[in-house]
Amino acid sequence: MSEKLLGRIEPKTEGQRRLLDALLSDRIKIVGVFGPTGTGKSLLSSAYGVDAVSKGRYERFIITRPVVDITTGRELTSIELGDLYYKIASEYLFDLLSAAVPREELSKMIEDGRIIVADPHFLRGRTFDNSVIFFDDAQSASPENVGEVIMRIGEGSKLIVAGDPIFQKDPRVRLDGATLVREVLLGEEEAAVIDLGLKDIVRPGAKRGIRLALEFRMRKRELSETESKILESARIHAPDADVVTVVEFAERKEEFGITGKAVPDALVVVKEGYMGRLVGRGGERIRAIEQDTELRIRAIELTLDLKGLVTSVHPVSWIGRHIVDVDFAGPEIVVTVRKGSLGAFLGQRGNYVRFLDSIMRDLMGIGVRVFGG
Repeated sequence: MSEKLLGRIEPKTEGQRRLLDALLSDRIKIVGVFGPTGTGKSLLSSAYGVDAVSKGRYERFIITRPVVDITTGRELTSIELGDLYYKIASEYLFDLLSAAVPREELSKMIEDGRIIVADPHFLRGRTFDNSVIFFDDAQSASPENVGEVIMRIGEGSKLIVAGDPIFQKDPRVRLDGATLVREVLLGEEEAAVIDLGLKDIVRPGAKRGIRLALEFRMRKRELSETESKILESARIHAPDADVVTVVEFAERKEEFGITGKAVPDALVVVKEGYMGRLVGRGGERIRAIEQDTELRIRAIELTLDLKGLVTSVHPVSWIGRHIVDVDFAGPEIVVTVRKGSLGAFLGQRGNYVRFLDSIMRDLMGIGVRVFGG
């Protein structure tokens, strides 16, 4: 980075430092960076591209990203939008780097052809030599689009692919561009995959936005008959409690051979600050719900405390003391457990983690993976 950019856009987390190291490495030809909004994926990638071209390390910085109508979820192309397409993409770059690079300087680089905005739908037949190619918001692109960009890499070029395969992807899409390219890059020798999580969020308001996105996702869940009964009972006995959703898993306990009394039959998720209203001063409200439904109920507030969410339904009551970290990584929740306790977390034949995975997929549409650390 130039001294100007280096001084004003400096990595603030360990994940961002790993991203910057990968960007600056001559050995790495493709960098995949994935994580929630506010983690600096686009900022650091764009700053690197502009800086590398300014220094003459590369001839061009090529930005390509889907333009999506957030109301309809439909992707728009330059054919439909005309010059507006390129204006939207250019303004995106100006916004990202406004605190570090004067708008006039970026505009001049665009006029000179050193920064190029490209529609990802119309790249076939093109080759980008001696260029930094940045494909952003890959979760909104089809795997074919991302694959086409990879095929455009020419001599002496570097590709950066960024995306959020959890919060900003269309939940109706099973395999988006970001998720697929991440899986592909994990096996490439000259590629680096950088997963950023909640701990890497630096943008003010981003964590609040993610929590609201999770709440919206949970509220949209279609409830089973049993879950609806639990919710109705909660409305009767705790009418002032803001219940976000209910997930029931009594049958899954039998399926995975979980018999411990520490595991509830259902989890009630309430908005932050409403736990006391659901439970009651002496627990009388939640006991009444349990009597109505004949199920063991546990309640949890909706926060970004993923560790608390995991331990609320894990069959081993003391497992929380042995969990090192819980965060989003790529399209999953990744739990890091002390190696000596990995077996206790997994359970016999992996039944505990499979049980946990099934609940999280039902609750949030996000799977769980565990590592020993």
